[in-house]
Amino acid sequence: MDLASYADLVIELVNTSEPAEDSLRDLDSLQRLLQIRPHLGGRVTRRDLDAMRELRAELRAIFVAATRGDAEEAVERLNSLLIQHPVHPQLSGHDGQCWHLHLTESGSVPDRYAAGAAMGLAVKISDQGIDRLGICRADGCSNVFFDTTTNRSRRYCSDRCASRSNVAAYRARIRENADTDIRDGGQ
Repeated sequence: MDLASYADLVIELVNTSEPAEDSLRDLDSLQRLLQIRPHLGGRVTRRDLDAMRELRAELRAIFVAATRGDAEEAVERLNSLLIQHPVHPQLSGHDGQCWHLHLTESGSVPDRYAAGAAMGLAVKISDQGIDRLGICRADGCSNVFFDTTTNRSRRYCSDRCASRSNVAAYRARIRENADTDIRDGGQ
């Protein structure tokens, strides 16, 4: 089993909070989020929704600390989550697959999600480095991502944000050049 794949849970949860819209606003939206990994799902309550929102904030704080260059704070926060939500590995066989390892098949939905997400993030950081955690630099976007580029140069969460930012920068340069031409008398 690829424990680092559980780190995707972090991205999926943290990115439910966008400046324009919170896509983790009700129990139905929580159920949609949990469809990522059906074994993490189950009956959810308002308390579960509140716990998932709190987990989202805690996970975002790890990315904020990492992108600020404060690796110690990021790791301290992650270690705290690992202690609060211990991982319980369990062999599982479903959907015609061979026996394989899953994490935390017991406990509440938020506890199972948190344990898997924290473990996945810990594996990802230990394998690839904490500097691989990023927050999108596009105006109006605060999505998080894992930088998987070979030269650690990723700045945006998606091609869409990168394109939007590049177009905005191009238009700003055009406006600046036009303003300069006007100030210089069109020469």
